[in-house]
Amino acid sequence: MSMAADRPLAVFDLDGTLTDTRHRLHYVESSPKDWRAFFRAAGEDPPLAQGVALALELGKECEIGYVTGRPEYLRRTTLRWLTDHGLPEGPLWMRAAGDRRPARVTKLQLLRGLAAERDVAAVVDDDEQVCAAYERAGFQVVRADWMPAAEVLHEVQEEEGRT
Repeated sequence: MSMAADRPLAVFDLDGTLTDTRHRLHYVESSPKDWRAFFRAAGEDPPLAQGVALALELGKECEIGYVTGRPEYLRRTTLRWLTDHGLPEGPLWMRAAGDRRPARVTKLQLLRGLAAERDVAAVVDDDEQVCAAYERAGFQVVRADWMPAAEVLHEVQEEEGRT
């Protein structure tokens, strides 16, 4: 998947923005957290209609790219999910193995690198801290507020660096 540099890039988060993760949160709500089961169930996530519709709409003018805190070993599952749900083909950036930095740090670093090479028209994410970091850096942000926030997701994204 090559980047079409002549078109601006719109970057979408996955979990809580395009995918409904609520069915698998029970794996990480108790201690010890069952990360293997949590991630194994990612391919079963229902799509979030508002996020999918926005990706399709922005895809008319922009290349769509996807950034996620999911671990790299879920690449095939994630690409299959995107295809199965009719989302535009585009680059997928995932968390490197062993990277446990907060999502707001890893995603902002990635986005700054992308913006150094091409125009980033919009970034869509459900994590308030990630959105705030993007805005402080000058990016145009769309807050994905269509799925109720889950405290456990905030914990795993910001404190444990897991998604």
